[in-house]
Amino acid sequence: MSEDETTPQPPRPHPALKQLDFLVGKWSMKGHLLGSDQENIIGRTEYEWMPGGFFMRQRVKMDFAGLFQIDSEELIGYDPETGKFPSQVYSNLAPEPLPYEWEVHDGSVTITVSHGPLDATFKGGLQDDGSFAGGWRPNPGADESINPPYDIGGARM
Repeated sequence: MSEDETTPQPPRPHPALKQLDFLVGKWSMKGHLLGSDQENIIGRTEYEWMPGGFFMRQRVKMDFAGLFQIDSEELIGYDPETGKFPSQVYSNLAPEPLPYEWEVHDGSVTITVSHGPLDATFKGGLQDDGSFAGGWRPNPGADESINPPYDIGGARM
């Protein structure tokens, strides 16, 4: 028996997690509520791999149209059975972690949340200039006062 066969090996991250690599770094974010020309959704987000490479961490600090401040941390993993990236968001605006689900394909991203009154989907992706842009929209039947539609973009800092 060779040493490799007897030495326990730690698990390795699923190769699909590499699809999130394009997000790694610090981003300056700007956006606006749908129907408004005023860029009043302003913040920063940072993506980094946690040690081991099984989870990506996203940290967000954002002023949402002067209505409230968002301060959150999200942990994104991978589910090989669904081919999707489930996550949990821990926020100053919720008493419990919120479950999100990411789909990532060649730099395009769809993120969905459907938990209690939160019911919205983000669609966006990388632009030719390396920036990121997209929009959150309430899902059919969702309350727009809780799920306001808005567009947001980001540039690397």
